[in-house]
Amino acid sequence: MNFRTIKGFICDMDGVIYHGNQILPGVHEFISWLQKEKKEFLFLTNNSGCTPRELQNKLARMGLDVSEEHFYTSALATAEFIKHQAPGCSAYVIGEAGLLNALYNAGITMNDVNPDYVIVGEGKSYSLDTLTKATNLVLKGAKLIGANSDVSGPIEDGIAPACRALVAPIEIATGKKAYFCGKPNPLMMRTGLNLIGCHSSEAVMIGDRMDTDVISGLESGMKTVLVLSGISTRETLDEYAYRPTVVLNGVGDIVPEE
Repeated sequence: MNFRTIKGFICDMDGVIYHGNQILPGVHEFISWLQKEKKEFLFLTNNSGCTPRELQNKLARMGLDVSEEHFYTSALATAEFIKHQAPGCSAYVIGEAGLLNALYNAGITMNDVNPDYVIVGEGKSYSLDTLTKATNLVLKGAKLIGANSDVSGPIEDGIAPACRALVAPIEIATGKKAYFCGKPNPLMMRTGLNLIGCHSSEAVMIGDRMDTDVISGLESGMKTVLVLSGISTRETLDEYAYRPTVVLNGVGDIVPEE
């Protein structure tokens, strides 16, 4: 793939840009190249815990200068979806500041008695108590929403359960299926393309997961890059009937040689 001819780059973060608080090799060079070549780019992440400003600050601590408008999260996608489905509704939320702030800004109020929705994202507030509360609210009629469908995510010393794994006990206990708003939901992908002002044929999706990043790019008509710096390995490719356009070790391999 000739990356010089690509107009827009949509890129995952966890396992692509960093693991936990550890920047990955080649990332500085990749972002410098995007900025120097004046490429349109967006970090489209299923991380629902952080606000765009917090993600901006996280990269700044790693020595990367990326402005806030280059971030779009599954929390923002969730808030946008619910705002259009039921303006002014209420929700019981298990999640962190990124999800809570996005919902507040969308006019959604918090309610742990008779909410319209139960919304689950990753976060330290998840416990048996919150799980039990969520289960009973769904049984009483609240609609179940997951911020994203990631089962796990990379951390510095392995993996951690992610949103879909946290939602699963509620689904099993209630018999209700959640609706997931993050990747690979095409609503989030269309928003990402709109934010960078690109048609799908002009853009590439970069990620470390076949089941969210690559499939979302493929089904949106984009070229796809699977990087092996996160969850996926070359062996995991055999688990899927589809293929990325390119497999690279990391985003540093995208930067063309001078």
